[in-house]
Amino acid sequence: MEGTPTTPRLIIEFYSDENTTVRKLVANLKVQGEGANTTLDFDQVDTIELPLKTNENFTNYSLNINSSSTTSVNNTDLIRFNYTVNDIYVSRACGFKSNFILNLANGVERTNPAGDAEFWIKNVEIVKTNVETEEDVHIKMYF
Repeated sequence: MEGTPTTPRLIIEFYSDENTTVRKLVANLKVQGEGANTTLDFDQVDTIELPLKTNENFTNYSLNINSSSTTSVNNTDLIRFNYTVNDIYVSRACGFKSNFILNLANGVERTNPAGDAEFWIKNVEIVKTNVETEEDVHIKMYF
């Protein structure tokens, strides 16, 4: 149903870590949620949208750059988004939707899988803590 409020996804934009005002395209990005059997595949994009779990206060993703490249080294960073979930009643027919508030102290945490010593994501900036719509950028990642 058009116009029906839905649970928003987290909007992430990618930027150059050398010139932080320039958006940068990500090649062969494979994103997988913890415990998921499928991946989200992106290529030559500077913005992605990721769903957050509504039944937890965190969501873990692995982000693998150059995932299918034969010339560039692929690299995986593990990202944990920490937040508070606010369920909002929409209507009797639609039920509830959820909004999220990213934690200020540890809204985004980066780690590496065992055996991987290098982060491809150099820095992460929370631009907007309230995830209420998909019209705003919530996170900027620099690489």
